[in-house]
Amino acid sequence: MSRRLSLEKLRHLVRIGVAFRIRQRLQPAGGAGDKIFPPTYATGDRTLKYAVEVRRIDGQDVTCVLLDSVASQANRIEEALLDAWREGSLTFPVIGVDFTGDHGLDDLGQVTTLQAPHRIADAILRDATDVDGKVLFRDLPEGRAFSDATTRNATAVYQLCPTALVLGVWDSTGPKGGLGAKFARALTSEIVAVGAQEGVKVASRIDPLGVQANVPVYHRKDNENDWTIEATEAKHTGGKPMMFVRSKGDGKGKASAINHSNIAPTIDAFAGGITFDYAMQTTVLSLPGLRRLHFVTKLDGKPLADRAAAEQAAHVALATLALAGIVHLRDRGYDLRSRCLLVPDGPLAIEAMHADGSVEVVDLDAPSVATLMRDAAEAAAQQGLVWQREPLKLKPAPKLVALIRKSRSEAAAGAGEDE
Repeated sequence: MSRRLSLEKLRHLVRIGVAFRIRQRLQPAGGAGDKIFPPTYATGDRTLKYAVEVRRIDGQDVTCVLLDSVASQANRIEEALLDAWREGSLTFPVIGVDFTGDHGLDDLGQVTTLQAPHRIADAILRDATDVDGKVLFRDLPEGRAFSDATTRNATAVYQLCPTALVLGVWDSTGPKGGLGAKFARALTSEIVAVGAQEGVKVASRIDPLGVQANVPVYHRKDNENDWTIEATEAKHTGGKPMMFVRSKGDGKGKASAINHSNIAPTIDAFAGGITFDYAMQTTVLSLPGLRRLHFVTKLDGKPLADRAAAEQAAHVALATLALAGIVHLRDRGYDLRSRCLLVPDGPLAIEAMHADGSVEVVDLDAPSVATLMRDAAEAAAQQGLVWQREPLKLKPAPKLVALIRKSRSEAAAGAGEDE
């Protein structure tokens, strides 16, 4: 029996199936037993620690550490989709806010709905206008349609930012505030280290210049952000030279405050990396989650001629978008962060789960998923739900430009670090 995922098979699965899933084992690139460093999270006392928890696996309580959260995996899926969209191998709607015409902000380029933290509901789009700079996004017909979208009629999100229907979005900062539309994630993924044991990390520094830590360092009176060792050149307060200190207060008045002198050897027992038995990536695409989305009208508000057929076609197109994200994420690899490079211990195996609980493995790669998406999108377009590659282009509003410039100015001056 062929394991190739055809459009017809996909239609059948989306109509009555339960999910697509991946359970992929991973090991450090350095080999089993090599230490890797998970992400750290701030605790109530501002200590950075790993997300450690006990999970029930094969009937046993097992210590696990989170390596990549659901939110982080969603961002990586969007990055993978953005690469494919930019190179033209995938075509689906992406809204972009173009900063290239604003002096000093050219480095931002075009910030898209695949990069904005809250996707189409993000403040970056809220504080953007049409290309003429006259109308804010939320006051455009497309913006108003998005503001009015719900799971009962999600056409605007489907045609403007379909990834938001796959990865979830909550329009909590729009005109309706907390009552804004909320679309649950249909696609979730996370990576967890199983059977984890925490280690320690050491740090030290030998200054090749031999600068001693006890040499006093002061703020300069002519430039408070610069330093001097001469009391006559120092800024004074209360009749005494002001000891140099960064905003976080480390090494006040010492050479270490200006990044000179030795650092005594230390041991970090809170975030010293981990070893583990194996890592597990678990990815699930909920097909009932897609089926809960309804489409009543076209983007212009006109009713769909055959609503049932349009909804089924849209669900299939969204499934191909999610599957494309899964495939392209896998192709990007698992270089999660510094000293956290993982490799799979086998080929990609996407499992299709049927309503009776049975499971079959389907074959899918980047070229085949691109073909599936193209055909599925065309079928939905024939029912009145069209995907345009770039449905809307925006530019930042002057107030947003001013905010960014002011923030950069403050950062360059060293202000705001505590915040």
